[in-house]
Amino acid sequence: MDEWTTAQVARLAGTTARTLRHYDAIGLLAPAGTGPGGQRRYRRAELLRLQQILLLKRLGLGLGDINAVLDGDLDEAEALRRHAAQLAAEAERLARLAATVEATIRQLEGGRPMAPDTWFTGLDAPDTRAQAREAWAQQVVERAFTALQHLTPEQRRAVPAEMDRINAALAALRAEGRGPADAAVQDVVADHYRLVEAHWDSRPAPEAYRRLAALYTGDPRFRDPCEQVAEGHAAFLAAAMTRYADTRL
Repeated sequence: MDEWTTAQVARLAGTTARTLRHYDAIGLLAPAGTGPGGQRRYRRAELLRLQQILLLKRLGLGLGDINAVLDGDLDEAEALRRHAAQLAAEAERLARLAATVEATIRQLEGGRPMAPDTWFTGLDAPDTRAQAREAWAQQVVERAFTALQHLTPEQRRAVPAEMDRINAALAALRAEGRGPADAAVQDVVADHYRLVEAHWDSRPAPEAYRRLAALYTGDPRFRDPCEQVAEGHAAFLAAAMTRYADTRL
């Protein structure tokens, strides 16, 4: 067999058709082409790339790093070193949490009482990260709102019109089969970056633009309008923005 359908690939790899569609949407694994009725078709090269994706995913790498590794933009060892550092930090937190649980058990069984300031050790990290993301998202919203107040009515109307143009251009390129790393896609993202820069209090640094990209998949205030453009558009835009931050900023 020289070609496989989405359903056949999903069965072979032990994954799902939805996962394969998501990989296509973010430019991680595009099909070789489409058959009758728009059915995606995969060949041996795509199966090999999927094997590499699933292997790197099993090692714990995020999809953005996997894409960078497979495209040759990030050394695999460096990607794994980053992941190892993240694992080490999480292992340290879990060790603190385990010590808290053990001390709590001893206290409940009549042992030495715990000091109140030790009751929550190891519990704060995930919530703190979530709160930090929400706080930063709110800052972005407030920053944009403040900037809009200094614009004329005509300038304010031009902002959503420009965003609509950018989204339409990206959607058209995606429909052509272009991935987030495609040069034409990146040129459109450059327009998005300039639009953000025009309403930022300083030139957005690469990390700030990456964090903004994450909001397009992690915050409904950013994600939902994008999904009205097309299903999967938010993930596509986020991946393209991350790529732009990594390669052009």
